[in-house]
Amino acid sequence: MSEEKRLFELIGQIGEPDYQAMEEAKERQAYLAKPPGSLGRLEDISVKIAGITGKAVDNDVTRQCVAIMCADNGVVEEGVASAPQSVTLSQTINFTRRYTGVSSMAKYFGIDLLVTDVGVAMEIPEELYTSSMLTEDGKIPVRIVNRRIANGTRNLAKEAAMTREEAVRAILIGIEAVEAMNKAGVQLFGVGEMGIGNTTTSSALLSALTGAKAEAVVGRGGGLNDEGLAKKIKIVDDAVNSWCMGDPIEKLAKVGGYDICAMTGAFLGAGIYRMPVVIDGFISIVAACIAKELNPKVVNYMFASHKSYEIGYQIAMDRLGLTPMFDLGMRLGEGSGCPIAFKIIETALASMNLMKTLEEASINGDYLEEIRRENLF
Repeated sequence: MSEEKRLFELIGQIGEPDYQAMEEAKERQAYLAKPPGSLGRLEDISVKIAGITGKAVDNDVTRQCVAIMCADNGVVEEGVASAPQSVTLSQTINFTRRYTGVSSMAKYFGIDLLVTDVGVAMEIPEELYTSSMLTEDGKIPVRIVNRRIANGTRNLAKEAAMTREEAVRAILIGIEAVEAMNKAGVQLFGVGEMGIGNTTTSSALLSALTGAKAEAVVGRGGGLNDEGLAKKIKIVDDAVNSWCMGDPIEKLAKVGGYDICAMTGAFLGAGIYRMPVVIDGFISIVAACIAKELNPKVVNYMFASHKSYEIGYQIAMDRLGLTPMFDLGMRLGEGSGCPIAFKIIETALASMNLMKTLEEASINGDYLEEIRRENLF
């Protein structure tokens, strides 16, 4: 079986949420010891989790992980990034040391990181690698998983970033990561990245998917000056208009990156293995949009964390039809919004699992019947 045929067979396994469990969760929320709807979107989160797990109550998401896909992008040759490519190498290593933004949060909260080299350009010391996404005792490894396809993609300003076969291979790596997390007992995961130049690739993909003009989706990334921003806009515009045609996988191959392909696979894996997944910022949400193009049902497994500062974020969010949980002006990437969102989801489930119903709390709730009947909340 070809890798592409296998990929589409896996994508076809993504099913609908458990609507009966969701109705049971809504019913319980309506009779908990509070005014109906008074916990707002926390109630919605608990209902959505019920649809994923098939259980209205007693859902547990305390085993958490952020999957970080690391790769370089040939387009940095064009001066579209404010940071040197060596930062991809340094930060990929620093994830395992827990020195970075997301990894410091992960260390504090006891969250695992599954760090995967899908195509870092510079050489990573062999002793920092592992060939398996699980340790011998079935845990998430602290080392970097070696799934390097190539030393970065080609320059999308001059040619297709990768072949279709490479894009498919990278997507399957993302699905493999979710399978490993599932086997390790992870109950909730997020999707992050590291790759200098990947706001250019994600902007190009979003433009290709939505038809939005480059000016509407291209931002300053890590801090481009005006000259760099103008060049970045032109490169995205030219690439999308010149050769970014075809289905979502072809678009990934033409202007994407190995990191975004693997992230797309991770979002698809959430649907395949029925696991809740958290979207981080701009690059993460573009990968989520591509996953939706491949199977719209996958959105039922997604939760949006923060509202990214990047200019194209809202276009991507509208495409998904989701709402971010919070806005802290964040624009780091890496998956840094995920640990915060994990704690919000935990809070939503704590209220569902531990709060008593009106009857259990010996409260006469007759005064709330009109609120429920007339939907006055």
